[in-house]
Amino acid sequence: MKDDPAVPTLNQLLAQRAQDSGDREFLRFGEWSWSFAEIDAWTSRLAHRLIDVDGIRPGDRVAIMLPNVVHWPVAWLAALKAGAVAVPVNCGYRRADLAFVLKDSGARVVVTDAERSVLVAGVLTDEPDLTGVRVIEVPDDGSEGFPVTAPQLPVAAETLANLQYTSGTTGFPKACMLSHDYWVRLGWICAATTGLGAEDVLLTSQPFSYMDPQWNTALALTLGAPLVVLPRFSASTFMSDVRRHRATFFYVLGSMPTLLFKQPPTAEDRENDLRMVLCSGIPVALHARLEERWGAPWREVYGMTESGIDLFSPFDDPAAVGSGSLGRPVPSKHVRVVDPADPGEEVPDGESGELVISGTPMMSGYWNRPEATANVLRDGWLHTGDLVVRRPDGGIQLVGRIKDMVRRGGENIACAEVETVLERDDRIVAAAVVAVPDEVMGEEVKAFVQLRGGVPEDRATAQELLERAGAQLARFKVPRYVEFVADLPRTPSERVSKPALKARAAAEPGTTYDFARPRS
Repeated sequence: MKDDPAVPTLNQLLAQRAQDSGDREFLRFGEWSWSFAEIDAWTSRLAHRLIDVDGIRPGDRVAIMLPNVVHWPVAWLAALKAGAVAVPVNCGYRRADLAFVLKDSGARVVVTDAERSVLVAGVLTDEPDLTGVRVIEVPDDGSEGFPVTAPQLPVAAETLANLQYTSGTTGFPKACMLSHDYWVRLGWICAATTGLGAEDVLLTSQPFSYMDPQWNTALALTLGAPLVVLPRFSASTFMSDVRRHRATFFYVLGSMPTLLFKQPPTAEDRENDLRMVLCSGIPVALHARLEERWGAPWREVYGMTESGIDLFSPFDDPAAVGSGSLGRPVPSKHVRVVDPADPGEEVPDGESGELVISGTPMMSGYWNRPEATANVLRDGWLHTGDLVVRRPDGGIQLVGRIKDMVRRGGENIACAEVETVLERDDRIVAAAVVAVPDEVMGEEVKAFVQLRGGVPEDRATAQELLERAGAQLARFKVPRYVEFVADLPRTPSERVSKPALKARAAAEPGTTYDFARPRS
């Protein structure tokens, strides 16, 4: 890797690809595809429309509330060409969520579709602060007839590109301020660490409002390679789509690997063109089996919306398989493992501490949240809230979240550790562990468990699951309570939303099996 990317903005990166690879495929949605030159021309026309018709000026915010359709990346890149700041909006938002994001961001325009236009119109009508916000409804975005050359506006590496709202697992979400440099550098680092090239085919299935399809777009622009976008993630059809589109690379996270592996094996599993898979949260016990089943290496990558990519496990390191290591810092990042109670002190190797990160890419802060920014970005270091240990080989291993712990008596229990052990059982699709109040112990461990179809949801099954987990966990870490659920509520990033899970359990309590044990 050189010191800096050769091209500083997404606008210039798209223009470069339109010039040197104009006829090559860039975006594929279903059976339809568009070349780099076609997307360059379309986004220029829409950028002119935003300026001339909607009055967008540099720095104005353009909200995008669309499902995974081609108009999403087109609206994003067009907003950037207009000098505006894109505001991705989760399509699952309802009235209160949408009103908050539009008011908090100060959006001037909302790009949406017929399915969501009634909701958008209702929010704009009911909220006096949103008077004057314009709506562009696709598929007809009104860009026909405008110039196919980009507007001549001063856009630099440090120019704000996105207000990227986090999942908001506690309270309303916060918007990370992400520059052009953030996205260009993210694509540049991913290209360098993977060794992908123009002949590869990238594939994504996460919602475009989340950052993953966006960095996949930046990666495709960096490589001059096509990006295939699926409407949504479906464990039952995902690998057939990988085969059909001859994808050589994809990124998954959260529960996706487990859900994929628990699909029935087929004779076609290895009949694919995969060269590599990146994942955040590869189940340790499944790592080797995932590679064997689909015939491609899977490697960990760690990052946050706030920081892009931080840690990476190289594809040429077979020792990474099943190690549980998140890898080592990418060349542009530095990491420390510090005492959460005294961030100035690093903890010894093998002891858990908070992961803190410096380097690039990095958000410039939280929009309208100076106190939250100061709490997370301290002296140039991002405090992730993740508990990790530094391994003897120098790799970093995740232990859990500082706030995602159960404090049972005098013991601290990382929920992530218990979840990992439970999910090694083939009968379990996914598990979420939470703390519940206890008069004697302070907190007790409760597991919400989603079972595979056909597995009985009864006390006997719960007991068998806990007995198996008890062979791998210290006794005090084994859940006391088990509740079976049909599904687990998730954030747009496919992580379990534990606040939503707890709220649902309180409003609609299911059968909870209590395996009380002697107090210790």
